Amino acid sequence: MAPDGGLDLTGSATPAPLRDQDAPDRWRMLALLATAELLGMSLWFAGSAAAPLLRASWNLSDSQVGWLTTSVQLGFVVGTAMSALLNLADIIPARIFFAVCAVLGAAANAWLAMADSLAPAIASRFLAGAFLAGVYPPAMKMASTWFRERRGLAVGVIVGALTVGKAGPYLVAALPVADVTFITFLASGSAIVAAGLVFTGYRDGPFAFASRPFSWSRVGDVVASRPWRLALGGYLGHMAELYSYWTWIPAFFAASAIADPHALTASASTSVRVIAFSVIAVGGAGCVWGGLVADRIGRRALVMRALAVSAMCCAGIGFAFGRSLWILAPIALVWGFFIIADSAQFSVLVTESVASHAVGTAITLQVSLGFLLTTLTIQAVPPIVRALGWPWVFAMLAIGPVLGMVSVSRLARPQLS
Repeated sequence: MAPDGGLDLTGSATPAPLRDQDAPDRWRMLALLATAELLGMSLWFAGSAAAPLLRASWNLSDSQVGWLTTSVQLGFVVGTAMSALLNLADIIPARIFFAVCAVLGAAANAWLAMADSLAPAIASRFLAGAFLAGVYPPAMKMASTWFRERRGLAVGVIVGALTVGKAGPYLVAALPVADVTFITFLASGSAIVAAGLVFTGYRDGPFAFASRPFSWSRVGDVVASRPWRLALGGYLGHMAELYSYWTWIPAFFAASAIADPHALTASASTSVRVIAFSVIAVGGAGCVWGGLVADRIGRRALVMRALAVSAMCCAGIGFAFGRSLWILAPIALVWGFFIIADSAQFSVLVTESVASHAVGTAITLQVSLGFLLTTLTIQAVPPIVRALGWPWVFAMLAIGPVLGMVSVSRLARPQLS
């Protein structure tokens, strides 16, 4: 085909390549997917938002409270690993895969409201995380089928929406009527609505990725791609700090309010809960900004900038511990904006670094490894707090984005562009 339309080598007329504007429904589909992600991903932190209530009811230790989030991460790792190994994201229609997993995730999450001890609560969170493997990665692939030139923006909107969705339970928990049942059932109901939206309203766009039968070798083909491995290195550096921040920033604020550097169980006021929601939700705007900038200056350049700012905030926020919220909150908001601004662009880099028939597997494997790392960094926070105090916790995690920058800088070499 001639690159700009016209005549090919045989003299025959060839159509011009499709462009974004040739898909008039692209913005409607993006809005549908973003809404579904916002609703569906509310399952993620439902247990974390309910954790103070569960701690009081079951007399949980700091480590046990941490497992309410870590179990979701582990479930997601198992779910994405199985999806990658079985090529599910590449052989099952995305609309069906998303809808079924969202409904199953809602059911697993609802179990939390009926749990009477930590063991079933952890099982509920684990299963919810496993089924979210069919809600998070497929949505990025689905959005990519509708955009080519503006793919960075499209995937950024999706990740921004799911970021706000994840933050939602913290805002719900701040309501006077919020109890474990209310928080849990509202999140599950939201996920069921998300399933209905995608099942009834979504279809693949004109840039749909090729589909091939199941192959055990597909994961090996992905791992063999050097650009994929370098993009993965940057993503792992990004993930090393992200979920530790999202999980523990409410406790950080609560401890700062009483100026106790070793407090892990300080009661969170309504203002602290609202701020905790805000510093996560602001990442939604960061993702959209990241997509806009990445489409203009390049994905690797955007990733380097976001990682640099995030690393500085990570290293410096401890100096504001114990000070006024008017000092602490702006730093946390800036960090919350940049810590996630590059996340979608790692996934876009993945879509561009492997063969089209392996895109779903490549994205799923990427997020599986990233979330496996988060299970370690989340659990690392309590012992560091007890040993060194809150001012040092996030500073130690800054090594993640720094190493991520090293990996991405290699990806940026001209021969890899």
